[in-house]
Amino acid sequence: MTVTAEFRKQFLENTDETGRHIIYSYRTGKTYYIEPMGNPHTKWGSIDPATGKLMNKKGAGKHRGSIDEKDSMITEENGFKNIVVHKPGQSPYAYIDEVDAQYPDKE
Repeated sequence: MTVTAEFRKQFLENTDETGRHIIYSYRTGKTYYIEPMGNPHTKWGSIDPATGKLMNKKGAGKHRGSIDEKDSMITEENGFKNIVVHKPGQSPYAYIDEVDAQYPDKE
């Protein structure tokens, strides 16, 4: 797939809100695009040992960090192939490591 500079710029706009990001493998030269989906995608914080409750820093939840499936830019119409949608809780990074290991080192 050939990604234009304009598409890449649009994909990376407003990443705090969309959660979209790109992973580049320096070993293979392959590029992987990620779009977290759902609302809310993930709740981040620390567990308070005294109460056992999730604690957040000021401003937590300000940005969604994910998109709705209908807003996905990773589509066949945009030239993507081998599109994979993971179940909640599955790591896209573990999957990328597994897929990337199947390719030879770039020269």
